Amino acid sequence: MKRLILVLAVLWPLSLLAGCQAGVDAAKRGDYAAAYRERLPLAEQGDADAQYNLGVMYDTGSGVSQDYVEALMWYRLAAEQGFAFAQTELGRMYYAGRGVPEDYAEALKWYRLAAEQGHAEAQYNLGASYWSGKGVPQDYVEAFAWLNLAAAQGQTGAAWNRGIVLERMTPAQVAEGQKLSRELFEKLKN
Repeated sequence: MKRLILVLAVLWPLSLLAGCQAGVDAAKRGDYAAAYRERLPLAEQGDADAQYNLGVMYDTGSGVSQDYVEALMWYRLAAEQGFAFAQTELGRMYYAGRGVPEDYAEALKWYRLAAEQGHAEAQYNLGASYWSGKGVPQDYVEAFAWLNLAAAQGQTGAAWNRGIVLERMTPAQVAEGQKLSRELFEKLKN
């Protein structure tokens, strides 16, 4: 009996990986019905990657009827497990008001959680929020720091927007933004 439990304990995670890969392969082929069939049981078992991917499917209407409420549910389940991609998408939904009431504070909560994990898109979104002052007081230093981190990872648009923010900053703010960017980078590295 102990041997059976040990075998199951070893094989069960491997079966999850196989299911995840089968879902990825099916989606790459454009077979969203198969991707859905592979991902749903994993998502229901708590697999954050599968939950996130179901969220994407419902968000975009890929293989399922577009349903923002369903997308929100799957994104939230994955986001609450610390899955940065899901946190970013959940933030985007709250920021844009897609399927939920527009709520900048809630959006920024999720962006920050993902940004602090090093997710470039979330860093960009957080920087853009500080630049625009949506959901937070406008703060060019914070905007510069987050956009700088996103740009360093090659996030499209971050360097451009960092340049726009830079034009509005005083030399003292630039120095403060560079210092904050270094501090955030060191924090993320550890």
